[in-house]
Amino acid sequence: MTIEKEKKPKIQAGQVFTVREQVEYGEGAVVSRTLIENKAGTVTLFAFDEAQGLSEHTAPFDALVQVLEGEGEFTIGGRPNRVGTGQLILMPAGIPHAVRANTRFKMMLTMLRP
Repeated sequence: MTIEKEKKPKIQAGQVFTVREQVEYGEGAVVSRTLIENKAGTVTLFAFDEAQGLSEHTAPFDALVQVLEGEGEFTIGGRPNRVGTGQLILMPAGIPHAVRANTRFKMMLTMLRP
């Protein structure tokens, strides 16, 4: 698995754009693109090629995930959850979680700092 970072897009206040078009799939890779990063948190897009994933880890902040297309499996505290297009899941701070692509899928991750 390769994790690739795309350059930050130039997002202007009041600009309308299609979220899932802001990150592209990479062959055998997980591609990420940060849309917003400030002291309140971050908004990052991810594109997972089929069968790719992120190994189990923890984060110091709550993370809200919205699946934009496709389907992923989110294991949180040892419990697997299938999440598909248009669905959300909350990954709580300090709880181990992992992500695996059942199909190619894109997601938007919003990290919320307390």
